[in-house]
Amino acid sequence: MKKRYRIISLFILQLLFFNIKTYDALSFENSGNSNAYEVNMKRDLLSIMVSYKDYVSDVEKNGDKVYLVMKSGKKILYDDMRSKSDDEKLERGTLKDMMEQSYILGPVKSVQPRNFNPGRIRSYQLMSEVYGKSEGEIQKQIEYIGNNGFSKNNGAASALKKVFKEINSSSVSDGRISAYVYPTSGGYNYRFVRGTGRLSAHAYGIAIDLKTNKNDYWKWSNPKEASKRIASYPEKLIEIFESNNFIWGGKWGYFDIMHFEYRPEIIFKAKYFGDDCTDDVWYKGVNEEDETVKKYISIIDEKLK
Repeated sequence: MKKRYRIISLFILQLLFFNIKTYDALSFENSGNSNAYEVNMKRDLLSIMVSYKDYVSDVEKNGDKVYLVMKSGKKILYDDMRSKSDDEKLERGTLKDMMEQSYILGPVKSVQPRNFNPGRIRSYQLMSEVYGKSEGEIQKQIEYIGNNGFSKNNGAASALKKVFKEINSSSVSDGRISAYVYPTSGGYNYRFVRGTGRLSAHAYGIAIDLKTNKNDYWKWSNPKEASKRIASYPEKLIEIFESNNFIWGGKWGYFDIMHFEYRPEIIFKAKYFGDDCTDDVWYKGVNEEDETVKKYISIIDEKLK
């Protein structure tokens, strides 16, 4: 009798849970945010198209699938509509997965929650189109800035040169800045992330590691000591990198404090959009007078009606 009572009780609880979930879904649809997915998709695509304008030509919609069309003719799917673990997203991330979390601009004082890693997921299809599909292709575009190899593609090396110029200038009045930078630990290195089959950002020539510390990496240290290290970083140093389209691994839950990565699409979205999808105009806030921005807004609105 008791067993049957437990089964009935479990069944009732499941029904209640189902109704709650259904109600939540209906509430979302009726909350004024029912177009949040579409708004976010358009913002993601605009961020990518503006950031890789020399490589992207169009967007295309085929049924419920949306593609980013590269100038090479390659089509990259925006969203595969699959539920994936964080590890699966790291291995086979779509454009949506890559743009899913909004990067925090400005100073942070501690390690972020473990599941917060904006920019750590990369679309390897996009990276290959922009920076090279093989070690040979990538290597041809590497330029050395000091001892740090960086890709000339998409303005990456130019951005790093500007970073170093600003660092050296700022270090005249604040020696702490250069003390956290030099000697750098390297840029281009065609290698896989240890224990995985995926290429490191260093393999594409878009990442640089600064002077290392024993508390810089999530496998070397603990959140308490890493938070002290993050809090000690000069705010001006972070500002210099971010203003030149670099994201900081110190803002990841899987912290990589010495690591800076050239990711203009992540910075663009953080600067103009964030997580708020409530604006009536999906592109509100961007510079609509910019011809490139205006062009891609027009393409997105036309193709994703």
